Amino acid sequence: MSLRTLIVIGLALFCGFSASIGVMHFSTPRQSIAVEVDTVPVVVAASEILRGRMITPQMVELRPWPKKYLPQGALTRVEQTNDLVAITVIGAGEPLLESKLGSKKSGLGLAALIPTGMRAYTIKIANVASNVAGFILPGSRVDVLLTLRGANNDESGGGTTVTLLQAVEVLAVDQDMETPDESTKGEEARKSGSVTLLITPDQAPVLDLGQNMGTLTLALRNPADMGESQTQPATLNQLRYLQKGVAAGPGREVASVPSAGDDQEEMLQIRTLRGNSVGRIHIARPK
Repeated sequence: MSLRTLIVIGLALFCGFSASIGVMHFSTPRQSIAVEVDTVPVVVAASEILRGRMITPQMVELRPWPKKYLPQGALTRVEQTNDLVAITVIGAGEPLLESKLGSKKSGLGLAALIPTGMRAYTIKIANVASNVAGFILPGSRVDVLLTLRGANNDESGGGTTVTLLQAVEVLAVDQDMETPDESTKGEEARKSGSVTLLITPDQAPVLDLGQNMGTLTLALRNPADMGESQTQPATLNQLRYLQKGVAAGPGREVASVPSAGDDQEEMLQIRTLRGNSVGRIHIARPK
């Protein structure tokens, strides 16, 4: 047998042996490597907990939580929830945090929802739902408007509306601190007659004075819009200026009459109805 033949046979045997080793290596199941994660027990909500509810052992359960990702203020024992109150909605499976629970000294119900240094103030409105078609619910952010009535001959023309407070939180509608579900929203809207707002101590006397001297109404705003808007009072005199060019209707008439001896101005004549009294107001403006 020649040397070349021996070399070919040797190479064939080597390649075959290498291939068999490779097949055996990849066909053998690899053992999974278990990675141990250091965990700690954390108290989580067994189901959704609505705000204002006192926490009971039936509402919570313990679950293992990676110690490395433990949220700050998380409770680790069920006993820590005794006599505590949820000050915000806690979703199912969500850890119970100290920042979302009322202090044992804060009391139950609405009192637990009032942060330290804040106040709750209830305002009466004939039908709060009529302001924004019933969409003002607990947790909403609203602006508070104050309407004051005056005399016909004062600078306002008989009435003024100002923005009294901005971006205040609604704690409760009537005595409900929870958002109603879709099936009861209409019913809740019809019976609404008061709202409780979360305000500062300085805002409390402002609301009290406004409620006793005029009429308070609410304007709904986006909860993410917390900025202070620059607003101007609205008066009846301003509305009368805006009536120029508007089609006349019952109780409203706008006419333009020339000013005697002055062709640089024109007079706006507005007919007003107040009860059974009919009046006219003349306003001069440049042409």
